[in-house]
Parts: sequence; C-alpha cells; structure tokens
Amino acid sequence: MDRIDAMRAFVTVVTEGSFTRAADRLALSPQLVSKYVAQLEQHLGLRLLNRTTRKIHLTEAGIRYHERAQQVLNDIDDMESQLGDLHTQAQGLLRISAPVSFAIRHMAPLLSDFQNAHPSVGIDLQLNDRKVDIVEEGFDIALRIGRLKSSSLIAKKIAPIRLVMCASPGYLAQHGTPRRPEDLSNHRYLRYSYMEQGGGEVLNRWLHRGGQHRHSDMTSNNGDVLVAAAITGAGIVLQPTFISGQAIQEGKLQIILPEYEPEPMALYAVFAHRQLMASKVRYFVDFIGGYFGDPPYWDRFNC
Repeated sequence: MDRIDAMRAFVTVVTEGSFTRAADRLALSPQLVSKYVAQLEQHLGLRLLNRTTRKIHLTEAGIRYHERAQQVLNDIDDMESQLGDLHTQAQGLLRISAPVSFAIRHMAPLLSDFQNAHPSVGIDLQLNDRKVDIVEEGFDIALRIGRLKSSSLIAKKIAPIRLVMCASPGYLAQHGTPRRPEDLSNHRYLRYSYMEQGGGEVLNRWLHRGGQHRHSDMTSNNGDVLVAAAITGAGIVLQPTFISGQAIQEGKLQIILPEYEPEPMALYAVFAHRQLMASKVRYFVDFIGGYFGDPPYWDRFNC
C-alpha cells in the first residue's frame, strides 16, 4: 500500500462526502478509492469511517487522523511547489479579495503590470468590504485596511493609510470652518458605516457625541459616495486619502482639523500561514510591496 495515496484518498472522501465523488476528483475508480481507505484502516488498526448507503461519518479516530493527514498532504504539496519554483515562473490562478473603493481606484494598473511581469498567472479579483475567510472561501490573498488583530494568518504591510477630515470650500464658506473638535457637533457629517474600524479618539468622541448621529445627514458603507457628496457641499467627511486625495489636490476638498488627524492605519496583504508559499502568492506579495511608493502616490499633495 502506498500510504500517501491512501491518505489522499481518505482525505478526498471526507472532503467530497462520498467515495464516488472522491473517485471522480482523483480520476480513480470508486473500487480503488474504497480499497485505499480499507487498507489504511487495516494498517492503522482503527475504523476511520462509518459507512451507510447514503452518507459517511467520521469516527473519533477519523476526525483526529483527518486533521493531521490534511496538514501532511498540504506540506507535501507546498514542498513540491517550492521545488518546482526553482525552475519555473509563477503560474496558476491567483484569487484575491480586496476592498471595493481601493480596488476600483488603485488595483487595475497593479494587476496589469503584475501580469505583464508574470504572464502565466491568471487573476480572479473579488471586491468586498467584508472581512472574508480566505481559507474557507478559497482566496490566496486578501488585501485589508485597518489595524489588524493577531491571528493565524500572515500579514505584510504594504502602505500606510492616512485618514483626513475634509469638506468642500463652498460648505466651509457657508457653515464655517471647525477650529476645535467640539465645533463638529454643529456641522453635517457624512458618516461611514464602518467608522469603528478607525477614526481617532478625539474626533470620534465629537462625531458620536451622546451616542447619537448628530446632524448625520448621510450614512453609507462606501467611501467614494461620501467623498462625492462632500465635494457637492453635503457636509464633512472623514475618509482615507486614497479616496479623497485627488479631490484635495484639485482644490475640491479642504482638510480641516489637521492637528487632530488620526494615527495612520495600513494596507496589508494577508495570506494563509504556510511554511512554504506557492510561487504565485510569493511573487505577488513581493510585487505589491513596493508598488505604491513611499509615501504612496495618493498622498503626494500639498496640504
């Protein structure tokens, strides 16, 4: 019995939920897959699966063995991928999750340049401001903005993310320019739904004073909408400069209360914790690391 083949057959049966589907995935006959699992159980002296006519169920021993066997197979696949990278370019489909506004504004040139450098890599970019589970949902990399909490994932800082409070010159001429945080309570505020992800304690205390949305004439889960509304004079907005920077540079928005600017957050590339990475992931992480510049190009304006 080839123990690796038997182990792979067992793990695939558990993943697919049946011997027939596992056989299709492995391009083997159901009889051979069943034989591999039976030989594995005989070798271990333990029953790993309870079989019925309709379903399979893991035994307690099967649960423990499946977890360790999956890790062993992952390590083998990663080792072979690492060795293959010594003489091959990055290749395969790279699945990326990224925040909506950042991706729309800044990722098209990046992905185009990356594929020009690595033409054997396909890109599947999914935009979502929700924090995806990259392992469960099958992503290779997720780009995330904020202050990351500790986890089993690996995170590489890509660029600082600066938050500024701003409003249109027309709005400020009509309603006055706030000089202190407490002045914000007298202004219309364009509120981002996920403000708890960052914002600065002093500003947040006044923007959320009393637990109420004072003069909060607009709320949205999309920063581009709020910045566009601020440009038209709808109110004051607190947004990252990768969204508001161009409007600030063009004079359509004016930064207010700069001395109370929140501590910068960061853009991170997050990927699963593996001792060995597939070449497509490693090349992309290295590529994006220096792509946006220092400071990033969206922060190169006078203010």
